[in-house]
Amino acid sequence: MRRYNPTEIEQKWQNKWEADGTYAVDFNDTTRPKYYSLSMLPGITGAGIHIGHGRTFQFADIKARFKRQQGYNVYHPIGWDSFGLPVENYAIKVGKTPRVAHDEAKVHFKEQLKRLGFSYDWTKEISTADPEYYKWTQWIFTQLYKHDLAYQKEQPQWWCETDNTVLANEQVEGGKCWRCGNPVTKRNLKQWFFRITAYADEILEATDVLDWTEMVKTMQKNWIGRSVGAEVEFVVSGQDSKITVFTTRPDTLFGATYVALAPEHPLITQLVNSDTREKVEAYIQASQQKSDVERQENKEKTGVFTGSYVINPVNGQKLPIWVADYVLGGYGTGAVMAVPAHDERDFAFAEKFDLPIIQVIDKPEHSADAGCYSGEGELINSGQFNGTRSEDAREQIVAWLEQQNSGRSKTTYKMRDWLISRQRYWGAPIPIVHVDGRAPIAVADECLPVILPEVENFKPTGGNTSVLAQVDDWVRVWVDVETGKTVPITENKPDGDNWVEGRRETDTLDGYACSSWYFLRYLDPHNDNEAWNPERINHWMPVDYYNGADHAVAHLLYSRFWMRFFYKLGLVPTPEPFKRMMYNAYIMAPDGQKMSKSKGNVIDPMEIMDSGYGADALRVYEMFIAPYDMDAPWDPRGVPGTYRFLNRAWNLVQELVDKNNSPSSSPEMDEKTTQELLRLTHSTIKKVTRDIEDEKFNTAVASMMEMVNGLYKIKESHGIDMSDEWRFALESLIQILAPFAPHITEELWREMGHDDTVHVGHWPKWDEEYLKSDTVTIIVQVNGKLRAKLELSSDMDKQSVEEAALADENVQKFTSNKPPKKMVYVPGKLVNIVS
Repeated sequence: MRRYNPTEIEQKWQNKWEADGTYAVDFNDTTRPKYYSLSMLPGITGAGIHIGHGRTFQFADIKARFKRQQGYNVYHPIGWDSFGLPVENYAIKVGKTPRVAHDEAKVHFKEQLKRLGFSYDWTKEISTADPEYYKWTQWIFTQLYKHDLAYQKEQPQWWCETDNTVLANEQVEGGKCWRCGNPVTKRNLKQWFFRITAYADEILEATDVLDWTEMVKTMQKNWIGRSVGAEVEFVVSGQDSKITVFTTRPDTLFGATYVALAPEHPLITQLVNSDTREKVEAYIQASQQKSDVERQENKEKTGVFTGSYVINPVNGQKLPIWVADYVLGGYGTGAVMAVPAHDERDFAFAEKFDLPIIQVIDKPEHSADAGCYSGEGELINSGQFNGTRSEDAREQIVAWLEQQNSGRSKTTYKMRDWLISRQRYWGAPIPIVHVDGRAPIAVADECLPVILPEVENFKPTGGNTSVLAQVDDWVRVWVDVETGKTVPITENKPDGDNWVEGRRETDTLDGYACSSWYFLRYLDPHNDNEAWNPERINHWMPVDYYNGADHAVAHLLYSRFWMRFFYKLGLVPTPEPFKRMMYNAYIMAPDGQKMSKSKGNVIDPMEIMDSGYGADALRVYEMFIAPYDMDAPWDPRGVPGTYRFLNRAWNLVQELVDKNNSPSSSPEMDEKTTQELLRLTHSTIKKVTRDIEDEKFNTAVASMMEMVNGLYKIKESHGIDMSDEWRFALESLIQILAPFAPHITEELWREMGHDDTVHVGHWPKWDEEYLKSDTVTIIVQVNGKLRAKLELSSDMDKQSVEEAALADENVQKFTSNKPPKKMVYVPGKLVNIVS
């Protein structure tokens, strides 16, 4: 019998698939239904992928292979997230330019992915750092700018001293940089933003109906954080200024006992006095070291009194003004009216600093709320609104405030506009030219791409600009102020009054900009005339299946924003990019931590494949290890286990191929055994098909393992023969195993006598007739408790089933042989005896 040798067969089939173009899609084939499947494109970080990445990429590969076998025209592309901090930092580490470091690292990445047997269409590979790609990223920027969705403004921004660049709010985690893990500070800078808040409502309202992992949908809704309420104006006592607060509960206005300002609030400087200034300034400085998330999650409330007061517009009461970091400068107005009796955060703050607590909503007697009550009820201690239900009082109080010119209805969002400019070299240049006295000028389409110039020293200087600011011949440019056409400053100035000298924008685009639309470029990667062909996009979008283990908010939210923008321009057929989005969990390192190169706990898939187990055993184990949405610790014993499983499947086929068990040397299967073989085969086909559709990849593998065990039991009692039933069973096993273990199944498929690939157009179908059982298991309960399980004929009537239940010896112990008061029968499943 021929032995299973992954080293012998895997490279052979990888070469064969590539030579035959097995996985190359025909975009023009509209005779078959399309299926577009991909994982988030990998970022080039230098060290290659680890087994966690491999698992993430395999989910989309299994979906693609499954659909390809079912007859779909499948596109499963690959590309590289090439711009940004990871590549630039890696280049600094190895002492090479980002381009060289990136291109060299990509060689290892490609080797790993090819060795793992992913069914990528390598003929359409893209890289976000290629001018042919970022030309169109720049074009998208200019379209956003022309539609007032890209703008520049100056304000305090998160700054990472280690990476020498600004960070978006989404990139600050626990007061630290998402990339390097070091603390961040605030710096006042003029930056470029995308106006994603303009799409907040429609993105939010479309979220619930998405077929996405629920956790991602919840995170996105929370990040957008829409609140409907009112703005209320409080006059500062003894001053001409006012403080505007946003509240979702204007019905509790009579219960306000203090006002809290965010540390960033611009009025603080004029509210402090000689006694409070030093404490307030120290508190503000300390608050700037915390991220917004950290400030909101901190249960220990902190704050400092400014020394000033405001007047409550509804009752004339003086309320002290505090600075508290649980108030966020970018949410609402950066100020809140605090109602301790009806808000948990305000209650905790008031208790700590001994501030008044005034109840203005009558708490129901049955309420379990302790300390404060945040529910609805009748107003008390609220002047002319006493006795009004809080739900009705909201509108009435806002209407009264509007009459007094002291307030108005308002909707606010926690999400802020997307900060997209970076003070780093390795990124797509922002296609803008600055001319004194004029608004920024978008570079004309025909002058794109704005090529990133090569520089000798690309390391960030820590200043407010990137190193591009030092490339004088690149920065200075002739520009037509009307059309945005540009000519290098080294050339003669073109004729015409509109041509003047300008300065290129020296910030580069955050890498998220390049990765917000790559799924569209995948569909037209070699188009030099437009970002994509609308006709092709209309056929292939949206993406049918998309998965990843990161970027639940940032990338996925940005992609939805851009896609909606393209939809409004008529460039895409749907406003949402991904029909199904699956957010998968991690494989944890043996030390229990998340795998990370910085922690030195990653496992290179090449090590496992080169150890003799091969890619298929690794692939099968990575699907078997746990459900897709559950973190799982890496078990070094796992791959040897799946290798043994593949060996057993291999040997079954070899026995059939070699005819080791001929009819003369083994007993012929009787009808009962034949039916058992067919039932096992058809039930496994159904189970694996449904499991892949439902993304239960681990139970699909378990079912195939059970099938192999069942086949061995039949073999041991009756042998393997050349019957149609055995051939169907083993061919079906090969077909359903193919998405998980593509190399061994391709080899076995050919050994079964086929001259085509198992991976195209070969998925088995089950027949429900073979799944009908002659017997059923009936659960017998006495007074709701399990007392017996009976194997009964599936055609027994109700009376016969009930009689069999009452006759069971164990059941009789609990009924004392007395006639039951009542019997409930669920056909084919359960009998409940009430004694």
